[in-house]
Amino acid sequence: MEICRRGPVSPAPSWVTTELSPNFYAVSIVGPFPVPVTNLFDLTRLDMHNNKLTGPIPPQIERLKRLKILNLRWNKLQDVLPSEIGELKSLTHLYLSFNNFKGEIPKELASLPELRYLHLHQNRFSGRIPAELGTLEKLQHLDVGNNHLVGTIKQLISMYGCFPSLRNLYLNNNYLTGGFPAKIAGLTNLEILYLSYNKLSGVIPHEIIHLPRLTSLHLDHNQFAGRIPEALYRHPFVKEMYIAGNSFQKGAKSIGVPKILELADSEFLV
Repeated sequence: MEICRRGPVSPAPSWVTTELSPNFYAVSIVGPFPVPVTNLFDLTRLDMHNNKLTGPIPPQIERLKRLKILNLRWNKLQDVLPSEIGELKSLTHLYLSFNNFKGEIPKELASLPELRYLHLHQNRFSGRIPAELGTLEKLQHLDVGNNHLVGTIKQLISMYGCFPSLRNLYLNNNYLTGGFPAKIAGLTNLEILYLSYNKLSGVIPHEIIHLPRLTSLHLDHNQFAGRIPEALYRHPFVKEMYIAGNSFQKGAKSIGVPKILELADSEFLV
């Protein structure tokens, strides 16, 4: 593949290749994100996870119009995410977990029509999760756990018909408040819901039993109270439900054996 040149271009590091799907993971790349990589306009996959990259993702990332998979997890990247990521219209998988990104999650991510997997776990994101993400019709997996996010679940799912394909929702270990909205029953493809270690309160609505594919529900270490809907214990697919660290009425019990949260990233590596 010939590298197209649009204006002055910095020399590429010696490890940069012209392959369409190069793998640079775990090869001890140290320093800033290598901007010359963004001159490989035909890249479809860029995997630089488990290195020692520092600094921000450069705005020049928008040049990679054909990119489908971007994996930068397990680095030391920081600063805010550039809004230019929203120009990667072919992107299906975005892995940014285990870095030091800060600031708000850019609503421009909602401009990625092909996005299926969004991993932002274990960073320093703050502010509200943009409700605009609910317009991503193909999004199956959303992990924003272990950040500094605020707001309510009601706000996140406020848009009509939101998250039509979502299967896994990880909101754990943040500072979310408010209740458990009955509207969440509208996420009919939801299988895993992780709400552990927030400041959520109120009762668990009966409507949750109408999530037909629910298999795993983590409510532990919040401020929930009242009763667990009895029908949840008879749900045909629920295999795990953890409720410790709340104020549920006597008789409420967990389903399954509590275990340490497995890294959600590891389940969906490509």
